[in-house]
Amino acid sequence: MSDKDKVIIFDTTMRDGEQSPGASMSLEEKIQIARIFDEMGVDIIEAGFPIASPGDFESVTAISKILKNSIPCGLARSSKKDIDACHEALKAASRFRIHTFISTSPLHMKFKLNKSPEQVLEAIKESVSYARNLTDDVEWSCEDGTRTDMDFMCKIVELAINSGAKTINIPDTVGYTTPSEFTKIITTLKNKVPNIDKAILSVHCHNDLGLAVANSLAGVSAGARQVECTINGIGERAGNAALEEIVMAIRTRNDLMPFTTGIKTELLSKASKVVSSATFPVQFNKAIVGKNAFAHEAGIHQDGMLKHRETYEIMTPESVGVKKTSLVMGKHSGRHAFKEKLNDLGYADVTDDVIQTAFGKFKILADKKKHVYDDDIAALVDDSMVLDKYVINLKSLKVFAGTGEPQKAEMTLDVYGEVKNTTETGDGPVDAIFKCIKVLYPHDVKLQLYQVHAVTEGTDAQATVSVRIEEEGKTTVGQAADTDTLVASANAYLSALNKMIIKRKKTAPIEHETQKVKGI
Repeated sequence: MSDKDKVIIFDTTMRDGEQSPGASMSLEEKIQIARIFDEMGVDIIEAGFPIASPGDFESVTAISKILKNSIPCGLARSSKKDIDACHEALKAASRFRIHTFISTSPLHMKFKLNKSPEQVLEAIKESVSYARNLTDDVEWSCEDGTRTDMDFMCKIVELAINSGAKTINIPDTVGYTTPSEFTKIITTLKNKVPNIDKAILSVHCHNDLGLAVANSLAGVSAGARQVECTINGIGERAGNAALEEIVMAIRTRNDLMPFTTGIKTELLSKASKVVSSATFPVQFNKAIVGKNAFAHEAGIHQDGMLKHRETYEIMTPESVGVKKTSLVMGKHSGRHAFKEKLNDLGYADVTDDVIQTAFGKFKILADKKKHVYDDDIAALVDDSMVLDKYVINLKSLKVFAGTGEPQKAEMTLDVYGEVKNTTETGDGPVDAIFKCIKVLYPHDVKLQLYQVHAVTEGTDAQATVSVRIEEEGKTTVGQAADTDTLVASANAYLSALNKMIIKRKKTAPIEHETQKVKGI
């Protein structure tokens, strides 16, 4: 593609992004971020506001020395002192940009600057000319540009270009504009500013109305060829246009926006994580780099994804540096996705009956838990794989526990097809549960082990209970998982007991067991 089709990516994560409350970065963090941006192919890196503080000056200086591909840039108000600080911080770089600005809307000129339009014109001429004497790469911005009078904007843009600015940036400083309005602004500048061909038009949009990316892309479609943005969309108030969204929108909808960027998109996820670790977490449903950006839970979506990826994904996770699509298992997941998850977990050979049983348990668990993890599913399947061989199964359980009253359990069991129930008290809820089992199925075993651990994190985690029992030298171990530890305890004991019955069958006929149950 020609230069006319190239969109320059100007990153201001370390300047505008750092102005976001709570996003202050150390020098070491900024250098780490700068290195990944340089590798990723960011064209311009606005490293800071040198006059703002000694720390900002130091970071701009340090970053300007390490960049191999990207052009370092510093921000300056329309004053010689600011511009000198920029030059001093950047001068070690073989090439650098000075970015100077002044407010131009009637509101800002009156209440912020206390200057007349004529005074603002003079300040633009002086500051841009002064910066141009220090570098041939000068960018000028009209702060609050989208609330600036259009005739005045055309006049000041022409003046800035004549004074030496090679890039003219139109900021939507307060996130006020809309795509159609911003398109009109850029189109008007291209049509009415006589020397506009001597500069690159840039856009810098804030997200106060959630339109930063849409407005930026509207500006590009209208003729702007630089976008100012930040990773993860961080920035003041509601943030800036998100770099990753801009880049991937252009790449994905190249049919409507036939442009290119120099960004290695496979590094976007890595860059997002580096910035996030230095600032604050990314929301789960954040486009492109959020945890859920390539995750599918709804059964209909999962089924479509398994049949053909493009049914529900417009870009590949690999294209932004994510290893693979994630089929998130939750209450909306279907049987197809559940079976696929079992294959991924190594349960490719389980029978349909086991899958059916485990899927039913999974649906019940998913209604209780916000996140169903792989370990949760494995525990369910392990539990279901032997369930069809059991002759004693839990039908219902109620437990009464606490202070001041004896612990009591009410239990109903299916014992060899016969439904039985009882109520027993114990030294604790687990003791009461185990007594119920002994009453409903008389047996004499020694409890060698009772152990509980959480399968996954959180207060809604499944508890896995392990029980080991011993009878006449034979030992069996039962395990069960449930979000209710007491239910898991009952099922773990029953699992061990059922396994003991299976062991007995090797030396005693089933009639003997039936007689024992009926008390014969």
